[in-house]
Amino acid sequence: MKNTLYITDLDGTLLNSQAELSDYTITSLNHLIEKGMNFSVATARTGATAFKLLKNVNLNQPLILMNGVLIYDMKEERFVKKEILSAAARAGINKAICETGQTGLMYGLINDQMTTYYQHLEIKPLYDFVEERRQKFNKKFVKAENFADVETEVIYFCFLNTLDNIKILYNEIKSITDIRCEMYQDIYSNDLWYLEIFNTNASKYTGVMYLRERYGYERVIGFGDNLNDIPLFKACDASYAVSNAKPEVKETATAIIGANDEDGVVRYLQNLRGD
Repeated sequence: MKNTLYITDLDGTLLNSQAELSDYTITSLNHLIEKGMNFSVATARTGATAFKLLKNVNLNQPLILMNGVLIYDMKEERFVKKEILSAAARAGINKAICETGQTGLMYGLINDQMTTYYQHLEIKPLYDFVEERRQKFNKKFVKAENFADVETEVIYFCFLNTLDNIKILYNEIKSITDIRCEMYQDIYSNDLWYLEIFNTNASKYTGVMYLRERYGYERVIGFGDNLNDIPLFKACDASYAVSNAKPEVKETATAIIGANDEDGVVRYLQNLRGD
């Protein structure tokens, strides 16, 4: 297993239904890592929230963040890969925002420091999203009168709304070149959907392929639950869907394991090693 990387999604997969790591998962992961397992995560979350959630896990492998937009090397303590949206793509997205009357969050980098911008928080799900991260993760958000006027390297847009509203925006931006979209249901709510927009070169698939090349992993085993984990599975030698995963994800998986609320990922890893 020396050259094998075990990599998992967070929400709905490694995290339980309360969006937390159980004590059992933390203890088990640290034991497996101490014994030499290469373990990491591939998540849609930013570093600010992922690091806080994983603070008690002794990770030493690179992390795939924001669906592959950023890769962070834990040993070098820096981003070793980042995908920036082109000026044309950014302009097209901002135009679609204005024309549909919708808004969300824009993520930018200045000297590798990430800032999250919002125009307004009148949409309650978006307001709740921001407030949770402010209170739970002490994350900072900056108000911008117009996203187009912010001087930063833009790496990501995130929208949270009902499916009907998300589709309206998606239909406006889907023809923009050089972008990739992930549209999937919020696992913590039946009524809300995410639309995430980033560079076409970024995905959990390209993230895993980059890790293989840069760090020399000969084999990669992946775990996931939601639609944005399908690209992760395609890049892995074997993939496992937790039993609470979406049907489409289960169909692409090598096999099904225990649910996130049953510590399914770590129990599978322990059985694999005979612990």
